[in-house]
Amino acid sequence: MKFLDQAKVYIASGSGGNGCLSFRREKFIEYGGPNGGDGGRGGDVWAEAVDNLNTLIDYRYQQHIKAKNGQHGMGKEMTGANGEDAVIRVPPGTQIYEEDGETLICDLPKVADRVMLAKGGNGGFGNAHFKTSTNQAPRHANPGQPAEEKTIILRLKLIADVGLIGLPNAGKSTFLSRVSAAKPKIADYPFTTLNPQLGMVRIDTTDFVLADLPGLIQGAHEGAGLGDKFLGHAERCGAILHLVDGTQGEISRPYKIIRRELESYGHGLSEKPEILVLNKIDAIAKAALAKKKASLEKASGCKVYLVSGVTGEGVSEVLRALAREIVKRRDKEKRGTVKERVWAPER
Repeated sequence: MKFLDQAKVYIASGSGGNGCLSFRREKFIEYGGPNGGDGGRGGDVWAEAVDNLNTLIDYRYQQHIKAKNGQHGMGKEMTGANGEDAVIRVPPGTQIYEEDGETLICDLPKVADRVMLAKGGNGGFGNAHFKTSTNQAPRHANPGQPAEEKTIILRLKLIADVGLIGLPNAGKSTFLSRVSAAKPKIADYPFTTLNPQLGMVRIDTTDFVLADLPGLIQGAHEGAGLGDKFLGHAERCGAILHLVDGTQGEISRPYKIIRRELESYGHGLSEKPEILVLNKIDAIAKAALAKKKASLEKASGCKVYLVSGVTGEGVSEVLRALAREIVKRRDKEKRGTVKERVWAPER
């Protein structure tokens, strides 16, 4: 399935049904009086985050979402049926914007999060509603309220356990194909990956989702290259796997470029747990490899893992380091959820 992280959708709620203008007409009943029923309420348009979805590809082909109209009122004071709601089912992590693409309507980070986007119109009153002691034969009924219409922008920020980042051609796609069943496009030129790729990784007893994010370049936080929307995907990841191409000359420079972009983008990206990897060690002489590792450790101030995505050397060690961070985060989230469930005050 193709990954799509943005879609434009036209939505419309249902309009309310008209009230009915009717009078009771039966044999031997001379003054039956008004008996027009009210119109039914129009359906609402909802957005709901659901499980087992990780793309907005459905809305590439279904760009109009409309709720049902309410039925008109009928005689014998019968109220029209309410219109059926329309539900836009999206992956967790979806943000919904106004048509300008900047005004945020809502954020749906978790499964079962739900929000109303367009309210259905109320049904009109039938003439039975207007009967009074002084007006026993009202000859008017209200029309139903009109529907709400708007165009919205759906924007998905991936919720993955680990985000795989690095400059173009750092070997991210090769690494992903090595550790999972994902089949990203691999080539020896920059920006081979133009869309985020997801892979399910298993190491020992831990499973986690790894997202290969398209290569960042200097100025990405301002929209340069593939832009800051891919930094937005990294924003939702629990940890970051930072790959540095070991075949480059000045080894600390690519690391500093990416770190600067993370800090400039903000949103807590620079504070996420980071596993730093020196990749493509199969193409580096042992003497030069030791110097490059020492240089990168000095620049980063953290441990550097040595990996070859082609041969698989060092991959297991990196995956176990990631698994430790993921298990730690999941345990913390579980404790927070239990505490919230136990101690949350009654409303």
